[in-house]
Amino acid sequence: MTGPGSRELPAPPPRGSRWSRSRLPAAGEPLFVYGTLQFGPVLTELIGRVPAMEPARSIGRRAAALPGRAYPGLVTATGSVTEGYLLAGLTADEWRVLDAFEDDEYDLLPVSVHAGKRVGYAWTYAWTAEVEDFEWSPGAFASEHLPRYVGKCAAWRRNLVLLSETV
Repeated sequence: MTGPGSRELPAPPPRGSRWSRSRLPAAGEPLFVYGTLQFGPVLTELIGRVPAMEPARSIGRRAAALPGRAYPGLVTATGSVTEGYLLAGLTADEWRVLDAFEDDEYDLLPVSVHAGKRVGYAWTYAWTAEVEDFEWSPGAFASEHLPRYVGKCAAWRRNLVLLSETV
């Protein structure tokens, strides 16, 4: 559903199509973020800016805490709702950086999202490995881990740049 001045969310991929992380979404397609990528300082370290962000939620999924990790994983959970944001206007280079940043245990998938009164699809990174029985907390992450995590993101990005310069 769209209203005046609102962006239409994309339709799902054709039934039976298979998505591979070797092929990323097109520049400009929305990304639903629910964990560390909803924090401006993290995005700034990774892609050099904070894209347009719109509050959104994914129904039937939860942002689960992960064993021994500061970040969450999105998993299917009947009756759950995950609050997050749609990132809009990502460039092809930004998609490549974010995809390189995400662990191999994530699958890039289209999910149904609700943004305001609109319902549509956005890409997200869904977790495929073991999770905790409890939810990940953005507040706890911000107070206990954010500064150190931002530093790790900056170091990771420097290494990515150094590697790309040697090719």
